[in-house]
Amino acid sequence: MSDSAPTGPLVIDIWCELQCPDCRTALDDVRALRARYGDRVDLRLRHFPLEKHKYAFAAAQAAEEAFEQGQGWPYVEAVLGRVEDLTRKGEPLLVEIARELGLDAEEFDTALVDGRHILIVDADQAEGKAIGVTGTPTYVIGGERLDGGKSQDGLLERVEEITDLLLAASGQHDA
Repeated sequence: MSDSAPTGPLVIDIWCELQCPDCRTALDDVRALRARYGDRVDLRLRHFPLEKHKYAFAAAQAAEEAFEQGQGWPYVEAVLGRVEDLTRKGEPLLVEIARELGLDAEEFDTALVDGRHILIVDADQAEGKAIGVTGTPTYVIGGERLDGGKSQDGLLERVEEITDLLLAASGQHDA
Protein backbone atom coordinates (compact mmCIF):
# COMPACT_ATOMS: atom_id res chain seq x y z
CA MET A 1 0.00 0.00 0.00
CA SER A 2 1.44 3.39 -0.94
CA ASP A 3 1.61 6.43 1.31
CA SER A 4 0.35 8.81 -1.38
CA ALA A 5 -2.54 11.16 -0.63
CA PRO A 6 -6.04 9.88 -1.38
CA THR A 7 -7.18 10.67 -4.90
CA GLY A 8 -10.82 11.23 -4.08
CA PRO A 9 -12.62 14.27 -5.40
CA LEU A 10 -11.64 17.73 -4.23
CA VAL A 11 -14.31 19.09 -1.88
CA ILE A 12 -15.76 22.54 -2.45
CA ASP A 13 -18.11 23.61 0.33
CA ILE A 14 -20.81 26.02 -0.77
CA TRP A 15 -22.44 27.83 2.15
CA CYS A 16 -25.88 28.62 0.90
CA GLU A 17 -29.27 29.83 2.01
CA LEU A 18 -32.34 28.72 0.08
CA GLN A 19 -34.29 31.95 0.45
CA CYS A 20 -31.35 34.03 -0.81
CA PRO A 21 -31.54 35.61 -4.29
CA ASP A 22 -27.71 35.78 -4.43
CA CYS A 23 -27.58 31.99 -4.01
CA ARG A 24 -30.01 31.64 -6.92
CA THR A 25 -27.63 33.73 -9.03
CA ALA A 26 -24.75 31.50 -7.90
CA LEU A 27 -26.47 28.41 -9.35
CA ASP A 28 -25.01 29.27 -12.75
CA ASP A 29 -21.55 29.13 -11.18
CA VAL A 30 -22.35 25.79 -9.53
CA ARG A 31 -23.49 24.40 -12.90
CA ALA A 32 -20.33 25.73 -14.55
CA LEU A 33 -18.14 24.07 -11.90
CA ARG A 34 -20.02 20.78 -12.36
CA ALA A 35 -19.61 20.95 -16.13
CA ARG A 36 -15.91 21.81 -15.93
CA TYR A 37 -14.78 19.36 -13.25
CA GLY A 38 -17.33 16.55 -13.20
CA ASP A 39 -16.42 13.81 -10.71
CA ARG A 40 -13.07 15.36 -9.82
CA VAL A 41 -14.86 17.85 -7.58
CA ASP A 42 -17.44 17.20 -4.87
CA LEU A 43 -19.67 20.26 -4.55
CA ARG A 44 -21.05 20.07 -1.04
CA LEU A 45 -24.02 22.13 0.05
CA ARG A 46 -23.57 23.62 3.52
CA HIS A 47 -26.42 25.41 5.25
CA PHE A 48 -26.22 28.96 6.47
CA PRO A 49 -29.82 30.15 6.97
CA LEU A 50 -30.01 33.87 7.73
CA GLU A 51 -32.37 35.16 10.39
CA LYS A 52 -33.76 37.82 8.05
CA HIS A 53 -35.35 35.08 5.92
CA LYS A 54 -38.29 33.49 7.69
CA TYR A 55 -38.32 30.17 5.80
CA ALA A 56 -34.58 29.63 5.28
CA PHE A 57 -34.19 27.26 8.24
CA ALA A 58 -37.14 25.11 7.12
CA ALA A 59 -35.80 25.13 3.55
CA ALA A 60 -32.41 23.89 4.78
CA GLN A 61 -34.10 21.01 6.60
CA ALA A 62 -36.16 20.22 3.49
CA ALA A 63 -32.99 20.17 1.39
CA GLU A 64 -31.47 17.62 3.77
CA GLU A 65 -34.56 15.46 3.32
CA ALA A 66 -34.15 15.78 -0.45
CA PHE A 67 -30.52 14.64 -0.20
CA GLU A 68 -31.68 11.70 1.89
CA GLN A 69 -34.16 10.84 -0.86
CA GLY A 70 -31.45 11.10 -3.51
CA GLN A 71 -32.52 14.36 -5.16
CA GLY A 72 -30.62 16.99 -3.17
CA TRP A 73 -29.25 19.27 -5.85
CA PRO A 74 -32.34 19.15 -8.11
CA TYR A 75 -34.41 20.10 -5.07
CA VAL A 76 -32.04 22.91 -4.07
CA GLU A 77 -32.14 24.29 -7.61
CA ALA A 78 -35.94 24.10 -7.72
CA VAL A 79 -36.32 25.94 -4.40
CA LEU A 80 -33.78 28.62 -5.34
CA GLY A 81 -35.60 29.06 -8.63
CA ARG A 82 -38.70 30.08 -6.66
CA VAL A 83 -37.27 32.32 -3.94
CA GLU A 84 -40.13 34.81 -4.26
CA ASP A 85 -42.74 32.03 -4.02
CA LEU A 86 -41.03 30.72 -0.88
CA THR A 87 -41.17 34.16 0.70
CA ARG A 88 -44.88 34.32 -0.12
CA LYS A 89 -46.04 30.72 0.49
CA GLY A 90 -43.62 29.43 3.13
CA GLU A 91 -43.32 25.79 4.15
CA PRO A 92 -46.20 24.45 1.99
CA LEU A 93 -44.12 25.37 -1.08
CA LEU A 94 -41.25 23.19 0.18
CA VAL A 95 -43.57 20.17 0.25
CA GLU A 96 -45.12 21.14 -3.10
CA ILE A 97 -41.69 21.24 -4.79
CA ALA A 98 -40.89 17.81 -3.34
CA ARG A 99 -44.12 16.47 -4.85
CA GLU A 100 -43.32 18.07 -8.24
CA LEU A 101 -39.94 16.30 -8.26
CA GLY A 102 -41.56 12.95 -7.50
CA LEU A 103 -40.18 12.77 -3.97
CA ASP A 104 -42.10 11.47 -0.95
CA ALA A 105 -43.88 14.72 -0.05
CA GLU A 106 -45.49 13.26 3.08
CA GLU A 107 -42.03 12.40 4.35
CA PHE A 108 -40.97 16.02 3.74
CA ASP A 109 -43.97 17.23 5.70
CA THR A 110 -43.12 14.85 8.56
CA ALA A 111 -39.43 15.81 8.49
CA LEU A 112 -40.34 19.50 8.85
CA VAL A 113 -42.59 18.70 11.80
CA ASP A 114 -40.33 16.25 13.65
CA GLY A 115 -37.15 18.26 13.03
CA ARG A 116 -35.03 15.23 12.17
CA HIS A 117 -32.56 17.35 10.16
CA ILE A 118 -32.25 20.28 12.59
CA LEU A 119 -28.93 19.07 14.02
CA ILE A 120 -27.29 18.97 10.58
CA VAL A 121 -28.46 22.50 9.80
CA ASP A 122 -27.40 23.77 13.23
CA ALA A 123 -23.98 22.12 12.89
CA ASP A 124 -23.42 23.65 9.45
CA GLN A 125 -24.44 27.07 10.69
CA ALA A 126 -22.17 26.82 13.74
CA GLU A 127 -19.22 25.67 11.61
CA GLY A 128 -19.88 28.47 9.13
CA LYS A 129 -19.83 31.08 11.90
CA ALA A 130 -16.67 29.54 13.35
CA ILE A 131 -14.78 29.89 10.05
CA GLY A 132 -16.05 33.40 9.37
CA VAL A 133 -18.96 32.90 6.99
CA THR A 134 -21.17 35.98 7.27
CA GLY A 135 -23.28 35.82 4.11
CA THR A 136 -24.26 33.58 1.26
CA PRO A 137 -23.07 32.27 -1.09
CA THR A 138 -19.63 31.60 0.40
CA TYR A 139 -17.26 29.04 -1.06
CA VAL A 140 -14.60 27.26 0.98
CA ILE A 141 -11.98 25.42 -1.01
CA GLY A 142 -8.61 24.20 0.19
CA GLY A 143 -9.07 26.16 3.41
CA GLU A 144 -9.66 29.44 1.55
CA ARG A 145 -12.96 31.30 2.05
CA LEU A 146 -14.44 33.22 -0.88
CA ASP A 147 -17.39 35.42 0.03
CA GLY A 148 -19.97 35.85 -2.71
CA GLY A 149 -22.53 37.47 -0.41
CA LYS A 150 -21.21 40.95 -1.13
CA SER A 151 -20.28 40.56 -4.79
CA GLN A 152 -20.07 37.62 -7.15
CA ASP A 153 -17.93 39.49 -9.69
CA GLY A 154 -14.96 37.31 -10.58
CA LEU A 155 -15.93 34.70 -8.00
CA LEU A 156 -16.25 31.77 -10.42
CA GLU A 157 -12.85 32.59 -11.93
CA ARG A 158 -11.26 32.66 -8.47
CA VAL A 159 -12.87 29.33 -7.48
CA GLU A 160 -11.65 27.76 -10.74
CA GLU A 161 -8.15 29.16 -10.25
CA ILE A 162 -7.86 27.61 -6.76
CA THR A 163 -9.47 24.36 -7.92
CA ASP A 164 -7.06 24.04 -10.85
CA LEU A 165 -4.07 24.59 -8.54
CA LEU A 166 -5.30 22.04 -5.99
CA LEU A 167 -6.14 19.44 -8.63
CA ALA A 168 -2.74 19.91 -10.28
CA ALA A 169 -1.03 19.53 -6.90
CA SER A 170 -2.91 16.28 -6.30
CA GLY A 171 -2.02 14.96 -9.75
CA GLN A 172 -5.55 15.25 -11.15
CA HIS A 173 -5.41 17.13 -14.43
CA ASP A 174 -8.06 17.86 -17.02
CA ALA A 175 -9.58 14.71 -18.40
